[in-house]
Formats: sequence, C-alpha cells, structure tokens
Amino acid sequence: MPRRSRNRAYAQSVRIIAGTWRGRRLTFPRGTAVRPTPDRVRETLFNWLREDVEGARCLDLYAGTGALGLEALSRGAREAVLVESDGALAGALEANARMLAANARIVRATAERFVDRPTDPFDIVFLDPPYAVSLEPIIARLPTLLRANGLVYVERAARDGLPKGGLLEWRKSGHAGAVSYGLATLAA
Repeated sequence: MPRRSRNRAYAQSVRIIAGTWRGRRLTFPRGTAVRPTPDRVRETLFNWLREDVEGARCLDLYAGTGALGLEALSRGAREAVLVESDGALAGALEANARMLAANARIVRATAERFVDRPTDPFDIVFLDPPYAVSLEPIIARLPTLLRANGLVYVERAARDGLPKGGLLEWRKSGHAGAVSYGLATLAA
C-alpha cells in the first residue's frame, strides 16, 4: 500500500531496498499509469545482479518511478540513464535524483525514440514497460544498446509471460503474483 504524504500531488512512494540509500522513499505523482516493480521482485533481481551491478552503466527504459535505475545506483552502479515519456513522472524522477545526489541522467522521451539515438553501450538494461507495449522493437535494438555480455531485465504480466525465442537467452526467471520477470543476455 502506498505511503501517505502531506503533499497530495506526491502521495505515492516506493522505497529503495538496499545500498547507500537504503530505506529512502522515491515519491511519484498520483494519477499516472505507473506500476512500480514490487519490493520482492526488486530484491530477487538485485540478488541476481549482485556481482554485476558494481560499476555498471545502466539504462532504465520506461523508468516510471525510477526504482530500478536508482536502486542500481544505490547498490554501486556507476551511472544510470532513466528514460520516461510522462512529463509528471519525469519531473518526479528529476526531483528524486536531486534529493539523492544520484549520478542519474533523466531523459524525457519515449523508449522507442531513445533507442534510435546513438549512445555508448550499457552493461545492464531494465525493460519494464506498460504491459500493453510490445517489446519486440526494443528487443531488436538491444545489440546496439548492450556491451558484450550485457544483461537485460524484463518484466511482463504473468498472463503474457516473458518473450520467447529471438535475441534473448534467459539466465534466470521468476513469477510473483501477476508479474513474470527474468534476466537475459543476448543469444549467441
């Protein structure tokens, strides 16, 4: 259940689970379509990434609350780029990054537009889009976004499951309630 805040515009929050900013709350506005990754799922994900997140350059597409990218920074990632198209959420991301003095760059753009821009490759890419969004166009761009042996986290509705075949080779996967999630590399 979201924590109540005195500021009605920012009545929702999600907490950082571990690392430098353990227990800090990331606030985000009401009335957005954001669906934060549950704490239990984030804890599992970052247990999987334990040896990979330190010093990593991370991309959080469809950032929403920024919980994935900011959690990575809290646990030792070098840099995080958080991409969000919703103006209210992008503003909240900027405020949360300032509050934490995080090495995060907030980009207000659609994920599809961002992946068409030239960029240095990332070590970890987080893909947690709205469930109705097709991931195939983004997955097709992963070879230009990831370093060799880079990792991709994907979160989808359990009823849809994780993408099968194609470019992703699943290393680990799980289910929690209505969520399917997994960690993959690019298939050889």
